[in-house]
Amino acid sequence: MFKSVVPITLEKHGKKKVKAIENFEFAKNINMASIMVHEFSRAASIYPIVFVEDQRKDQFRPVVLLGLEEGENLFIQDDKWQASYIPAIIRRYPFALAKTNEEGRFTVCIDEQSNLINEKEGQDLFDDKGEPAELMNRVKRYLSELQQMDQFTEDLCKYLAEKNMFTPLNMKVRIGNELKNITGAYVVNEERLNSLSDETFLEMRTKKYIPVAYSHLSSLSQIERLLGFKDKKTISVKDLGDHFAEIEKDDAALLTSDKPSPKKKKAIH
Repeated sequence: MFKSVVPITLEKHGKKKVKAIENFEFAKNINMASIMVHEFSRAASIYPIVFVEDQRKDQFRPVVLLGLEEGENLFIQDDKWQASYIPAIIRRYPFALAKTNEEGRFTVCIDEQSNLINEKEGQDLFDDKGEPAELMNRVKRYLSELQQMDQFTEDLCKYLAEKNMFTPLNMKVRIGNELKNITGAYVVNEERLNSLSDETFLEMRTKKYIPVAYSHLSSLSQIERLLGFKDKKTISVKDLGDHFAEIEKDDAALLTSDKPSPKKKKAIH
């Protein structure tokens, strides 16, 4: 989906504008998308949620399956996303975060090859004085909240891996006349989850991991949706509203004051 992600700078992007999303062509060839823990409750009723190994970080991360074959996104038809919830990583396009050389600091980046970037249409990245425009300020706030959610998600994955809770997903599905194996993904082992010691269960409950695990497990039935895909409910781009709006209350539920003490706050510039 992202082709050429670079840091946003005044020198390089001072005159650039960003158009509103007019269609989802940029995501039509992806068969999975990263998702964060805070999205599980809404995503689980639409997408299968599985875990994959992130070789760069040597850890697991959750994704939603959008198709069963490489280069296939079954949720895009006629420029519409065929579901009522769209993962945050899709909604934030063409913006992203990248770590800087300074510990705990991130910088806002943009996909330079996106057709949403131009110098004629859309909202300015910088104003006439060379200061970040309102769009940039909103994007920074949005990505900052997503970064906190991402840290929570990383902590969950590390915890589940340490507790040996993951097991490979091995599934055969029939596509047309061909029988295909779905491999390379992992799921939480339900038997191990249901056999947790009281101590571990209470620990997971305190960390708010229990509902997340069961949301993930319940989502696996959505693989049938990918096989048949007869859901006719659609959401068009015009219905999305502001895709750089503040994090929805449901998404941010785990960022409230009763959650475990957060790590040192990340700085975004």
